[in-house]
Amino acid sequence: MPARFHGLAPGPRASSHGGNQISTESRINDRIRVPEVRLVGAEGEQIGIVSIQEAMRLAQEADLDLVEVAPTARPPVCKLMDYGKFKYESDQKRREARKNQVQTVIKEMKLRPKIDPHDYETKKGHVVRFLKAGDKVKITIMFRGREQSRPELGIRLLQRLSTDVADLGYVEAQPKQDGRNMTMVMAPHKGARTLRAPEQPASV
Repeated sequence: MPARFHGLAPGPRASSHGGNQISTESRINDRIRVPEVRLVGAEGEQIGIVSIQEAMRLAQEADLDLVEVAPTARPPVCKLMDYGKFKYESDQKRREARKNQVQTVIKEMKLRPKIDPHDYETKKGHVVRFLKAGDKVKITIMFRGREQSRPELGIRLLQRLSTDVADLGYVEAQPKQDGRNMTMVMAPHKGARTLRAPEQPASV
């Protein structure tokens, strides 16, 4: 038997009946212990139901591995492939996906409905900084006492803020009253997003 037939210890099996989601821990070669299999060729062609001995012979002749891709089918579905190459390419794709993943961070900014001009400019500066960094911002207006009967104050303030930073972000979640608070979520325009390490939500 060629050196390629290097059997792996049994691990979690693939769940795809069509072989589209092959697990990198699938049973291969002499670890497949069933009398017959439904065999799929290296190019995806349907060979049909054959004995396990015939499937192993075909794999040997093609210098490929026999890989179980749908163990729950009756009979199990196996495919001829270069399993080492498949596993290497799968690992490469996973690493590339992790490298390109964008971590979304949600910051929180709290304001009062009757905020003074200086404080507003300070808070707006924080929102600008967050959006430039590619973070989403949850803006919370906190009402106290009789202020709760005037939600228009909060809406007006949120509209003003969203207009002031419109060049950096857009309103992802419209203003919503939640008890004594009113919230709105702003997200950065796509071009402002940057790669970053995972970070916990922060409040200012």
